[in-house]
Amino acid sequence: MRSIERDVAIVGAGPAGVALAALLAEYGVSVILMDRAEGVVEEPRAVGIDDEALRTLQSFGMAETVLENAVRNAPIRYYDSKRRILAHVAPSARPYGWPRRNLFFQPNLENVLREHLSSRESVELLTSCEAVEMTQDADGVSIIAEQEGERIQIRARYAVGADGGKSFVRRAADIGLEGDTAPMKWLVVDVEKDTWDAPYSAVYTSPERPSMTIPLPFGYRRFEFKILDGEDPDSMAEPEIVAKLMKPYYPNSPVPPAIRRRIYWHHSRTAATFQRDRVFLVGDAAHLQPPFFGQGMNSGMRDVTNLAWKLGFVLGGTASPALLRTYDAERRDTAREMVDFATGIGRLYHPRSRFTEAVRNVAFRGIQKVPGGRDYILQMKYKPVPRYRDGFVIAPARIDKSSLVGRAFPQPLVQRLDGSRVRLDDVLGNRLAIVGLVPGVVEAIPDAVASQLAARGIVAVQSHVMPSYRRAGQFDPEQREKTGELEVVDVYDLDGGLRDLHLGRPVDEVYIVRPDRYVAATCKVSELGRVLPKVLRLLGEPAAVTK
Repeated sequence: MRSIERDVAIVGAGPAGVALAALLAEYGVSVILMDRAEGVVEEPRAVGIDDEALRTLQSFGMAETVLENAVRNAPIRYYDSKRRILAHVAPSARPYGWPRRNLFFQPNLENVLREHLSSRESVELLTSCEAVEMTQDADGVSIIAEQEGERIQIRARYAVGADGGKSFVRRAADIGLEGDTAPMKWLVVDVEKDTWDAPYSAVYTSPERPSMTIPLPFGYRRFEFKILDGEDPDSMAEPEIVAKLMKPYYPNSPVPPAIRRRIYWHHSRTAATFQRDRVFLVGDAAHLQPPFFGQGMNSGMRDVTNLAWKLGFVLGGTASPALLRTYDAERRDTAREMVDFATGIGRLYHPRSRFTEAVRNVAFRGIQKVPGGRDYILQMKYKPVPRYRDGFVIAPARIDKSSLVGRAFPQPLVQRLDGSRVRLDDVLGNRLAIVGLVPGVVEAIPDAVASQLAARGIVAVQSHVMPSYRRAGQFDPEQREKTGELEVVDVYDLDGGLRDLHLGRPVDEVYIVRPDRYVAATCKVSELGRVLPKVLRLLGEPAAVTK
């Protein structure tokens, strides 16, 4: 029996598993990634990727590559049963540095991410490889896998289940699912060689048969139809019935050929825990949700973004293993909130009667007439924004709604002192960062604390106004009184994004930003000597690193 030893074993090489492996590679973590399929499934499943997921891909250099083959900033229209427009959602803001709503072709995404992994020496991908046994002890996880008749013994310090809704890892770790499977089924049809000129997603709400359609890259389009009570789900996927359902969308042209016709149950379920000792769950293995808001894959990306830096810090000797316990504390409740939100959106798509549809329509149109209401819908501000209250955060018992503690930090454009213009994350890197919005942040860090920060690889990023703003010369870092051992990066606030953040909340002069871009703490410059030691205590004492 062949034996493999790695830092982390990941079961499942879909988007979540591959992204996690790529993120861990940035920390030099050795990874064995396995998938029971021979290759990428050549059918689109997930179709929407949001700005948060693109930000994750940015951290290992793949966001632009993925966007090259995506429909960017795709609008979505909501109709009532009489085909009257309820709302046209077209988000243009980029709070996290990327378009908010983008449509992609999943096989293309998976192929480009796997190609990226092939260049990472610390990652090995095994295809046609199925995990069949898993046990764990105080020191690690043992997995028996089968690949083309050969059994493989895998030993890893930690294991991650990214193996979908029927997760083997979840079952082997004895973790149950909580929630419901909706008593409704939907027919999903993907067509190729699409001829319908409708460059937007459309949701046709109805108390009878709600449906939706989504344009995809490369001439593909998706349709989804609710299966009505009394209809035979199997027969609804027959080519003749599928063509009949789609014909109203192509009244003057042939219906495009279908490449996939599937019936799906809609699940609203969350794992009872996302961690069992040295085993973790991400993506559909951890939570299942209806596709009504297109957040299934994106929620999985949030999982791996949260987990990767913690595994990287622990395995790299930057933090205590206790840090890993914050993964479940932070992700489970926020993932459940997104599941509940997606389930609620589904109810809006399928009102119970004409009367409830009329009431909904009045409310929906009324909201858009309230000051700020139209922008609330147009810019997708109704999308739940995760806030981590327990875990790697330093927050008061009651967090002010305007505070970013526990929430994602924005990503404006900045300019380095050498004149290069980049997104902020490219400066922050895969490390904890002290981001100063006012002068004097570095000088205010006590020497003893600065040495401890430097030992953990923490960086200080000092923001400056553009030289042209005050007709002043370029900032000279040699003028700074001290830096000590702490790495300091000076940037110009190119578009004023950091300035506006401070003007909106002057009390927060300094932000402690985690590698997943969530804010661990905020404070005034005068409070750094008190807050930074708390951050170090959250990291804990690292365990001995063994390679």
